[in-house]
Amino acid sequence: MVGRQRARRSEKGRSRSREHERRGSAGGAFDRERIELAALELLERNGLAEFSMRKLGAELGVEAMSLHRHFPSKAHLFDALLDRLVAETTPPNDSAESWRERARRSCVSYRELVRRYPEFSRYVVSHRMNTRGGLAWLEGVAKIFVDAGFETELAARAFRSMGYYVMGAVLGETAGYARGSSAVEPVPSDEQVAIAPTVARFAPYFEREHWDHTFHAGLELLLDGFERQLACAVPVPSEEELF
Repeated sequence: MVGRQRARRSEKGRSRSREHERRGSAGGAFDRERIELAALELLERNGLAEFSMRKLGAELGVEAMSLHRHFPSKAHLFDALLDRLVAETTPPNDSAESWRERARRSCVSYRELVRRYPEFSRYVVSHRMNTRGGLAWLEGVAKIFVDAGFETELAARAFRSMGYYVMGAVLGETAGYARGSSAVEPVPSDEQVAIAPTVARFAPYFEREHWDHTFHAGLELLLDGFERQLACAVPVPSEEELF
């Protein structure tokens, strides 16, 4: 008797799953784009740590196993999301623009992308970009410096330095000070001023309304440095010369 009841429950579960699949096929719930868009929405609403294929399936009204036809694992889905998003920021090879404008636009586009998806961006920023879309994005940014006439070593260092700056900036804005770890017993405000009076004077400029100005000011300083090196064709010092 118990065995028959279990069999009936199992058959009901399979019937519900088949019904979900039929509805998915008719309504487009199993389309890759729909899955990716739903995943992004769920990630930003619930957070990267809380995301699972099971929860995504529930969001779409299907069993998680049904999603595996398109994405064998969460890692496969995340790689697809990465490719989808970085495609938006892959710089076109526009010879009509100066290298500096191309570099600036690349940085600004990447920052805007991260700010739109702050939760998923924590995955993007730490990813090695070794997917097809990631490699296409890296190539697009690297070509900016090569097309400008930087020799290989200087182009590589400029490319890497720009990455340091932009990724550090977006991490600071999306997962940094406001959301970072704090002391168990933070120093009281009046004592903070006594210990670090200069930092206290800087504090108003750390607020969100100053982020854009600070980002663009730093980016222009970085581009100025690249431009000077390109104009002077000064080789980058070796490690022996630096240390």
